[in-house]
Amino acid sequence: MAAPRSNRARRFDDDTWQPDQVVHPHQQVDDTDLDPDEPSWSTYRDAMRGPTPAPAWVVTDPRAIDTDLGVMKTGKEADVSLLRRALPDPADTSGDAPAGCLLAVKRYRSAEHRMFHRDSGYLEGRRVRRSREMRAMATRTAFGKELIAQQWAFAEFVVLSRLWNAGAAVPYPVQLIDSELMMEFIGTPDGVAAPRLAQVQLTRAEGEALYRQVVHTLGVFADAGLAHGDLSAYNILVHEGRVVFIDVPQAVDIVGNPQGFTYLRRDCDNICTWFHSRGVPGADPDALFDELTQLAGPA
Repeated sequence: MAAPRSNRARRFDDDTWQPDQVVHPHQQVDDTDLDPDEPSWSTYRDAMRGPTPAPAWVVTDPRAIDTDLGVMKTGKEADVSLLRRALPDPADTSGDAPAGCLLAVKRYRSAEHRMFHRDSGYLEGRRVRRSREMRAMATRTAFGKELIAQQWAFAEFVVLSRLWNAGAAVPYPVQLIDSELMMEFIGTPDGVAAPRLAQVQLTRAEGEALYRQVVHTLGVFADAGLAHGDLSAYNILVHEGRVVFIDVPQAVDIVGNPQGFTYLRRDCDNICTWFHSRGVPGADPDALFDELTQLAGPA
């Protein structure tokens, strides 16, 4: 069992933390006069971009065109669409640069269309720079709700960036603009999304192999000081025999959040109960919680 890390990076919502690469801030554009038949050019150069170096499959060429292929999933807090980013002429690439890629685009709903009853516990321990903003978020004014809505996309981008750098099984965060997060699409090249763990029929041997992967990924989370916060078989994808954790905007600092260890325990209970019900031996929430607690630091 690993000893707690004494030099762990500060939690993802600290005021002093900045993404690995900050580029030109996005400017709101009045798109009422835009021709819908005009191509939608790649926004990669204008966005806050993910960890560097970007994976080789990411299309960074500003000449690329973004084509929305439709909504894959709707939810109370966000919709997820499939997008193809590709050069108009595939022969126009240079060297090993890719001609196109598929991205999952998560668009968070505006404040008036989201539910905020679950926010308070996850937001404990987070801070913004202005006390006025903290008060507005705490009292759930209209302004505060809008601030909370804006935080979720940024929080997910930051958590994915940190976990990707740590080697966790999460989608690569390609870019962030306002409340729109573009990330690696987990699925087939023809746009079929990977199934969720809850949808997969498993043999006992397959279940044991996937459980080991889940435990390893939770260990990477804990070593980074984080608990997923809402873990279940519905926010883990299974693609080509490997697990990929998704839906991490509510990830909490285990030590910094007053309820951090409670969320960690709930994650352990949820995932171990699911695997145990499918005949996986050793899916013990007590043992898993103890192991992750050692990685995260003392309660």
